[in-house]
Amino acid sequence: QVQLVESGGGLVQAGGSLRLSCAASGIIFNSRTMTWYRQAPGKQRELVAFISTDGSTNYSASVKGRFTISRDNAKNTVYLQMNSLKPEDTAVYYCNTLIRRDNYWGQGTQVTVSS
Repeated sequence: QVQLVESGGGLVQAGGSLRLSCAASGIIFNSRTMTWYRQAPGKQRELVAFISTDGSTNYSASVKGRFTISRDNAKNTVYLQMNSLKPEDTAVYYCNTLIRRDNYWGQGTQVTVSS
């Protein structure tokens, strides 16, 4: 059974930092691309960043240069280091992986950035 469990969200002032974690189980972690999405109130879920099995990364334009995605295959965990946070980064952040045609999601972790 695939499980993705996010943690690390919270309330932070603009300009601050947070580090999100996503612990995975039930998958062969080092063979999976891992992705962070976010969904702000009233908006569609959007891709934030992903990291491939070889460690290559990709970011949305809105977070590039401020966020860093990384993975620790020994811990089956993917991270999202978020720096220089802005109020528009406020959202629920979700961890995701795609296995064949099935998307798996965590429960999400709330990030709130105050101005």
